[in-house]
Amino acid sequence: MPTRRGVVPLLVSGLLLPCPGRAQPLAGLLADRVEVRKRERVMELWNGELLLHRFRVALGRRPEGHKVEEGDGRTPEGRYELTEFLPKSYFYRAIRISYPNEEDRRRARELGVRPGGDILIHGLDPLIARRFRRDHWLFNWTRGCIAVTDEEMDIVWASVTPGTPIEIKP
Repeated sequence: MPTRRGVVPLLVSGLLLPCPGRAQPLAGLLADRVEVRKRERVMELWNGELLLHRFRVALGRRPEGHKVEEGDGRTPEGRYELTEFLPKSYFYRAIRISYPNEEDRRRARELGVRPGGDILIHGLDPLIARRFRRDHWLFNWTRGCIAVTDEEMDIVWASVTPGTPIEIKP
């Protein structure tokens, strides 16, 4: 069931539970923005003030702080867009995020490093054992990407379009 901003999400044993999954966009609504809160390991798809979907996510192996350079294992923080849909990804399906933006490139130049790239929202690594797939979000296993289950990736895929803004917060 969707919720409006300001409604307290359901907590059970201290764990934030995702909204029930739907294979199609809720009532034909597409997300007009995506919000990721790294500390909470949550990704939300919103249409206006209506929460369409909430997912638990896995992040880069070093989730604290903003991505600085290629290979640092961090998930970037900031405002980006979803740019490209990749139906045949190693990780089931993937959607490219517009990292690095101009600010990220400037920061990397000043530090004399490469900013990296290829930051995605994607499904699970096929090498993750079945018994760990549901709890994949408990581990920081990506190289800086945002990962959901394959079933959740189908929902994200159906709910966003190229150009959808995504804000990744600490």
